[in-house]
Amino acid sequence: MKKFLITSSPNSQFSLFQKGFTLVELLVVIAILGILAAAILVALDPVEQIARGRDSGRKTTISQLGNAVQSYFTVQAAYPVASATWLTTLTSAGELKSAPPANTPAPTCGASAFNQNGYCYQLNGVEAVVYTLAESKTEKVRAGGGTTCASTTWIVWSTRDGGKTGVYCNATAPDGSAALGANLK
Repeated sequence: MKKFLITSSPNSQFSLFQKGFTLVELLVVIAILGILAAAILVALDPVEQIARGRDSGRKTTISQLGNAVQSYFTVQAAYPVASATWLTTLTSAGELKSAPPANTPAPTCGASAFNQNGYCYQLNGVEAVVYTLAESKTEKVRAGGGTTCASTTWIVWSTRDGGKTGVYCNATAPDGSAALGANLK
């Protein structure tokens, strides 16, 4: 086979058969891209991202449930009765369009609290508390005040704290008997 040469100047010659990358060059580039992709995947921690997304949804739901409890109080001059059907009561009264879907993992509520769909409600005299579990590392650090909460992390809405929603680090479930105050982050 005849080789054709292209000459752009008297001292430079290029062969038409020497185009493209070698197999070794391509493998090196693919290996580098693979290492970069693995490093990015580790940095993003997809499991933590999913947990943060679920916790964000839980915070929103807890705020909405707390606002519905407060709205019920405004109309009825009393908080909903603490029972296993407290969400149904709020829905029947028109404070919620529908009960939120089941929340997992479902928390173990305090002794005088009631769990419906994975959300706990406790009425302690004239104070109401709505809460559930948090699962992300981010919320555990926030609840621990900058260090990881070594106990259970709760997402809480409390009437005693002015209807504030936040996270709380404690082994036992929150109740309405004392202000969470500075412990509610």
